[in-house]
Amino acid sequence: MEIKESSIEKFISENDIKEVENSILNGYDQLINGNGKGNDFLGWLHLWDSIDEKLIEDIVSQAEKIRKKAKVYVVIGIGGSYLGARAVIEALQNNFNFLQQKERLSPFIVYAGNTLSEDYISELLDILNNMDYCLCVISKSGTTTEPAIAFRILKEHLENKYGEKEAKERIIAITDKQKGALKLLANEKGYKTYIIEDNIGGRFSVLTPVGLLPIAVAGFDIRKLIFGARKMSKQLIGNRDISSNCALKYAAYRNILNNKGKEIEILVNYLPNLTFLSEWWKQLFGESCGKEGKGLFPASVSNTTDLHSMGQYIQEGKRIIFETIISVENAKNKVNIPYDERDIDGLNYLHHFSINQINHKAMQGTLMAHIDGGVPQIVLSIEKLDEENIGELIYFFFFSCAISGYAMGINPFDQPGVEAYKKNMFHLLGK
Repeated sequence: MEIKESSIEKFISENDIKEVENSILNGYDQLINGNGKGNDFLGWLHLWDSIDEKLIEDIVSQAEKIRKKAKVYVVIGIGGSYLGARAVIEALQNNFNFLQQKERLSPFIVYAGNTLSEDYISELLDILNNMDYCLCVISKSGTTTEPAIAFRILKEHLENKYGEKEAKERIIAITDKQKGALKLLANEKGYKTYIIEDNIGGRFSVLTPVGLLPIAVAGFDIRKLIFGARKMSKQLIGNRDISSNCALKYAAYRNILNNKGKEIEILVNYLPNLTFLSEWWKQLFGESCGKEGKGLFPASVSNTTDLHSMGQYIQEGKRIIFETIISVENAKNKVNIPYDERDIDGLNYLHHFSINQINHKAMQGTLMAHIDGGVPQIVLSIEKLDEENIGELIYFFFFSCAISGYAMGINPFDQPGVEAYKKNMFHLLGK
């Protein structure tokens, strides 16, 4: 992964970088030395020290058992407990995975406990009545409202369908090491469990069993995912040079643009597979850096689709935004434009291009237009969508997010504002 420079040079000068250099490097030092705010949540930084091969083998083994007995795998969780897994799975899977029913090697991955929609859970139960399924429930406490409700309902459904003995074999709990309602229930019922370590927060947990188990069940290589993340960590840890450390550079660019009045950062993708990576990214940066009256507002668009909707505002609306673009250089497949003798649609000039080549020209044309319109662009380039590249990108965002938060003088690892709505909801429900 690399940051392409030419698209940002019009908006950020060497002097701008010098002005934020001390705060960025101070943030880097706090992260690496472990003496900043929230330093008890840095388990993701050197994750390889706690994820050994035995754990990976166990996850892979469990995933294989699940694939043999389930047509559907239900992942119960909210926020970081499901967004990371979903981001990776949807980035890597076939776009029409939901239609590929013949000769499937992996179950359909569906999600619950991330909404309070009664229709959603009812319709899910209708599907599960007629399909073999397993589930994992992901929660440190076991009492977070949305996933706790979903698990109570689905646990009862599973036990009624298969009986308690078989249902126990179809449930995996990913939870706290020794405390909490879910841990207590898992011990009583005898569920297979994986641990959410105390030093890793939910939005930084995708490279732990929280994300690795669902990703493995979906049929993807979690070793390659971890390898990509570790590869990126070696580029970032031990390098205090903003010009060569891509995470420091990205954090510097973000904070400079924020200081210049750019209050909204839009993550742009040009592939539908990356829609949920954007959703994961929004939680990572929004929950980490949106506090104490500070932080950029994270938004996203999926192009070229959204060039026909949000593109108008981005081009000519209020100049309070900048874009970070994920550019995937190579497609998995190739489709050329056919030549047509009649050329009624006037597309024969494209017949020697592939769709991916046209998509890149659309991206380049949009980038030029938005720069001319006063919208700064940061371009993150990755070679292709595979486990290794996604692993690199995830760790890059982890690291950049922590640096951005520390450079603003906030704790990037807490989320005190999340509790505000819960207090009101519990009061209204009569808890």
